[in-house]
Amino acid sequence: MNMRLVFIGVILLLVELYAYQAVKTITRERWILIIYQLVSLLAFAYILYGFSQFDRKVGQNAQSLFTIGLLLLTLIPKLIVAVVLLGEDIFRMFATIINYFTQADSLKEAIPGRRRFISQVAIGLAAIPLTSLLYGMTKGKYNFKVIRQTIFFPDLPDNFDGMTITQFSDVHSGSFDNPEKIQYAVDLINQQKSDIILFTGDIVNTHAKEMHPWIDTFKKIETPKFGKYSILGNHDYGEYVEWPSQTAKNENFAAIKDLHRQIDFKLLLNENVKLKNGGDEIALVGVENWGIKFKQAGDLAKASQGLKKEDFKILMSHDPSHWDAEVQNHENNYHLTLSGHTHGLQFGIEIPGFLKWSPVQYVYKHWAGLYENMGRYIYVNRGFGFHAYPGRVGIWPEITVIQLKKGERVA
Repeated sequence: MNMRLVFIGVILLLVELYAYQAVKTITRERWILIIYQLVSLLAFAYILYGFSQFDRKVGQNAQSLFTIGLLLLTLIPKLIVAVVLLGEDIFRMFATIINYFTQADSLKEAIPGRRRFISQVAIGLAAIPLTSLLYGMTKGKYNFKVIRQTIFFPDLPDNFDGMTITQFSDVHSGSFDNPEKIQYAVDLINQQKSDIILFTGDIVNTHAKEMHPWIDTFKKIETPKFGKYSILGNHDYGEYVEWPSQTAKNENFAAIKDLHRQIDFKLLLNENVKLKNGGDEIALVGVENWGIKFKQAGDLAKASQGLKKEDFKILMSHDPSHWDAEVQNHENNYHLTLSGHTHGLQFGIEIPGFLKWSPVQYVYKHWAGLYENMGRYIYVNRGFGFHAYPGRVGIWPEITVIQLKKGERVA
């Protein structure tokens, strides 16, 4: 472990040296260099202090959120500068070697100096993530988007043709700091006038008390025709902090489950309900969290008791890896699965119809939006709140509206 810390320390030192060289190449003004050094030193000192104050018994709080945000603001732009200048150093090294073997002694040159233009380019490139991260922390984390999706099923019961679902996921109420923005998002949910509202887990970061200031706000979500239903996510089990006793952990878990009742949602714990419309019905199935490398409390067999293969089913399962591992090819035929969990890493680039990228795609095959396999679908919501990094860049907080239509999908 000590060698790992030494290695990380050496890398961070090199990144800082490269960043300072870039600034020094652009300007020789002493006061600018002093200000740069002071700002870097203060940021580094606060980051060390912030991490030293992290309490495993408390978990994520406002200070840890800010510390992670400051770390990213400090490190990523400088890392980009370091990569550009490292590339220049490699070029300078090869230029020196070629010059040594190809030029006469009188024409041999010392190692070429660092070029001011390259440092300007490096700092210009670094400004892109810097401004993006700042925007994400101040505006982006509450830049709520309503995303609409129509899905066709040939065996959808007739009386559910045109049914609308509003889904939201990953509230992480312990991260909120702006009541007006949360009220705005709740108003957006109500404006959709959907037939059913589904919440797919992670109501808190860890503690039930995180949701207490927001209960009245979320209780304003209007109850539609078919009701409001919810499930648990991996953060709702209190797995990521140290508890003074198992009893305290159990009490917190019970309190988290009761939060759903307090905001008038029916929490499905490995169970299903039948939604009836006229003479038709569909099944809504809710499992507890099941994820690869995460808590696996979900029991699909138990949640599906009493259901037949031919029944039309909507499954709520927080982690999309559950769909990969068990659901998509299950003999019981789950028509539509609704998930969340990934947050799209809260960082990426999305240009509809052209580009959709986030580093999280290298971990999760299904990480945002709609996916299909042999007529079965999963929709992965990008998340309502935020966690760890206190912002969002390119992957905005999402309220999903899905319309179910009877028939074949039009190519």
